[in-house]
Amino acid sequence: MPLNPQRFLESLHHLRSFGASGVGKGVVRPAFSAPDIDARAWLADQLRACGLEVHVDPAGSVFGLAEGQSLLLGSHTDSQPEGGWLDGALGVMAALEIARARFEDGLTPVSVVSFQDEEGRFGVTTGSAIWSGTLDLAGADALTDQSGVTFAQARALMGGKREEFVDPSRFTSFIEMHIEQGPVMDGTTDVVGIVTDIVGIRDMNITLEGQQNHAGTTPMALRRDAFQALSGFNAMLNDRLRNVVTRQSVWTIGHVSLHPNASSIVPGKVTFSMQWRDGDLDRLVRMEMVIRETVNDIAETYGMELSYGPLLGLEPVAMDLQLRAALEASADECAQGQWRKMPSGALHDATNVSALMPAAMLFVPSINGISHAFEEDTDEADLVAGLRVLAGAVARLI
Repeated sequence: MPLNPQRFLESLHHLRSFGASGVGKGVVRPAFSAPDIDARAWLADQLRACGLEVHVDPAGSVFGLAEGQSLLLGSHTDSQPEGGWLDGALGVMAALEIARARFEDGLTPVSVVSFQDEEGRFGVTTGSAIWSGTLDLAGADALTDQSGVTFAQARALMGGKREEFVDPSRFTSFIEMHIEQGPVMDGTTDVVGIVTDIVGIRDMNITLEGQQNHAGTTPMALRRDAFQALSGFNAMLNDRLRNVVTRQSVWTIGHVSLHPNASSIVPGKVTFSMQWRDGDLDRLVRMEMVIRETVNDIAETYGMELSYGPLLGLEPVAMDLQLRAALEASADECAQGQWRKMPSGALHDATNVSALMPAAMLFVPSINGISHAFEEDTDEADLVAGLRVLAGAVARLI
């Protein structure tokens, strides 16, 4: 199959022009933003040009469908509010190049997908969660972003959607290519990682509400300060989790909304995101228990009213052994001695898709282990190496 690495790289660079941040290679292309909608329209044109039927599902995920049953390749093209140019876009452009090359050579076609809202503007891997049945569309429509926009309002901005979802039985299996988004391969000679399993995740918002008051006249001992409560929770949680977690466990308070957010007012309310990840389901449950017990104790200590948003999450999943074998055989051929097996500490659409069909993933290195930032990058030779390994696995499977 005559791959065109230069065309592949040019497509990746063209895709980053949709929502280019102006800072390095960074992009600002959140789900259903104007750049995201424009990028998906461009992608649809490319899919049609290589003989695929374009189907935009009700959630905004873009499929390029081969006739009959086929292997599905892809990832996502939306970005974080301050995102990198690769992330899931790499997987979609690699899938597109393989679809183009097989079309030009008259080989059995593959299907391609760019799932919507993998980055979680509204939920957790929203588009693939809806398609896999983990989340129903009505429930997704009620989800809101940090500005209060609902998923229903956002998806209404995107035209050309079908009323029906693609039937998963059209596909034999799914492979997703992605950057590692971590430091494991960086600084080694490895150019490809074959994913063994993907961690589980839990995510919810927590609200602590005390009493807003004057910052100059309210004695410290009488304050019901929401920020002080959050600060106390963060310190206590780190201490209490120590005997529960492993070196692979992670937890993050990534978004904080403080009210009324003024310098001369004791803050009366704080809402913050609480996310935790681990590859062991029992440990995820134990971490949740510690988090809830800790924030409850903090609420009592600081005189706070406590409330929770919906708990979202996905379970840890193992990648399919047959697909992994194809990827490993291809890596032996294309990158002998320069690949490894590794778990994924990041969440991916493959988690949801694995509930519908066999799924697998491969990674390429992230320079300095940086992702979800404008500095995100990968050596172009490594991008091409990953493309070749993916194409070789596809050839072995079909």
